[in-house]
Amino acid sequence: MRSVTLDLHKHMSKDNDFWGKAGEEKEAANPQSQALELLAVKVTGPKEDAKKQLSKDFSTTEMRLVHLDLKGAAPKVSYLKQVFPLLSKLGANGILVEYEDMFPFKGELETLKSPYAYSEDDIEKIQQLAALNKLEVVPLVQTFGHVEFILKHDKYRYLREVERFPNSLNPHVPDTLSLLKSILSQVMDKHSHSSWIHIGADEVFHLGEGMDSKNWISRSNGDVGAMYLNHIKEVVNFIVNQYKGLQVLMWDDMLRKISVGAIQESGIATHASPVLWFYSPDFDTEQIGKFISKYAESGFKSVWFASAFKGTTGPAQGWTPLNYHLKNQLSWLKVIQAMSKFPFIKFQGIALTGWQRYDHYSVLCELLPVGIPSLAICLQTLVNGGFTEATKKKILGMLGFQSINLEKSTCDGNGAFPGSEVYRMVEQINGQLKESIAKALEEESAIKGWFSPYHRKHQFGNPRNLENFGSKVLKVHEDWENFIQNFRSQLESIYFPDTVEEWMEENVNPYMDRLREFVRDYKEIIRLNAKPKAL
Repeated sequence: MRSVTLDLHKHMSKDNDFWGKAGEEKEAANPQSQALELLAVKVTGPKEDAKKQLSKDFSTTEMRLVHLDLKGAAPKVSYLKQVFPLLSKLGANGILVEYEDMFPFKGELETLKSPYAYSEDDIEKIQQLAALNKLEVVPLVQTFGHVEFILKHDKYRYLREVERFPNSLNPHVPDTLSLLKSILSQVMDKHSHSSWIHIGADEVFHLGEGMDSKNWISRSNGDVGAMYLNHIKEVVNFIVNQYKGLQVLMWDDMLRKISVGAIQESGIATHASPVLWFYSPDFDTEQIGKFISKYAESGFKSVWFASAFKGTTGPAQGWTPLNYHLKNQLSWLKVIQAMSKFPFIKFQGIALTGWQRYDHYSVLCELLPVGIPSLAICLQTLVNGGFTEATKKKILGMLGFQSINLEKSTCDGNGAFPGSEVYRMVEQINGQLKESIAKALEEESAIKGWFSPYHRKHQFGNPRNLENFGSKVLKVHEDWENFIQNFRSQLESIYFPDTVEEWMEENVNPYMDRLREFVRDYKEIIRLNAKPKAL
């Protein structure tokens, strides 16, 4: 996940030399360690059947990928089966699947997978369902930064760029590349029909700060830009040599400050395409134009863009701000419509990102069903070249709403899309749970006078006074418990138990536990029937 700020890499020097010029020497490879090298050989040795990707012609197709960020709240396949037809109907023709620990890694890599990871059959089923709905599947595997799901394990801790932080890989340890080859091979061997793979490669935090990197910079008179490109070149070369015809996508932010000459010399432009990502509503389209020109000059043949339909407005955001994300698409439309200014680079497509966590360690942001109205607005705006009344009417029809209020981020009507029950119930929890409990427990003067924290602590109270407010509080408690029970069953139909528990812990229990404890104490003190104070 990337923050909405455009001033990236504040932790790194703004000195251009730090990022590099053309012509740096490449460090000679160190001898590979045997364990991981053997693993890589086993997994990545010649496999004629896996080497040739199914060839499809997308030369005249403008791709619109919906990003599924599975590092949090990964939906069950049964829910994806319901959602894929809607994505297709809304105008998507592909999905960008960021598996992270939801992929069924096996053998030496089994450590990486979540207890709730998809099975191999699930991966096959997802691709079948995608094909049925004419959605191209593009797997995303992080290969440099944002690899916390790998580096959190003791087994791989020694591959950290900075020992204290699990964010980024150390590119100087030979085992790093061996491990990535194994991971990429396991993922791609299950995606032989894919035309693209996305290698992430964004926000490689702390690159250049590890001792190995400092030594490399000093020894080779290099810089972080050259170091970055050396690693990416190895990853890209492995992919294109191992899987003929497979095209590589990568986030562009790390390339923004690297010189054209350095990118040209690396050779990555032959086989990779940068994906320019900007998620704010009114980003500087002129700045984007400069990046596009730079990437054309660097030798890239095609360029992709990335907008966002959810997950970029705060790590704990629970409700998707519709207007914010609509404006982001409208800004991207301006860029897309001006692509004729760049005849030497082709616009291939846009990914609509839907971040589910800012990173592996952060809380969940908006659940997918909560983000679907925003996704519908964003996709249809891109398909129709703007958000007109006709577009709005079409969206309302597809989602089963009567009206949309962009400023308030609300939709009137019950909704008739997969997960609409969760959408509605999250709206009620967000808007009413905290307030209604606070009102029940804090605004009643009888509670302040006869059922204070002191009374509860010492189990001291007169039922005559308690019954003045008791029935009201018990009713609020009963209503919310029934609602939460229903909500939990709706969540369980879409998500695995760990997601259900996490969402409830973060968004429901802080308020419900307060109410539950109050009711428990109330019932106990009523039962004691005005006994003396417990000291």
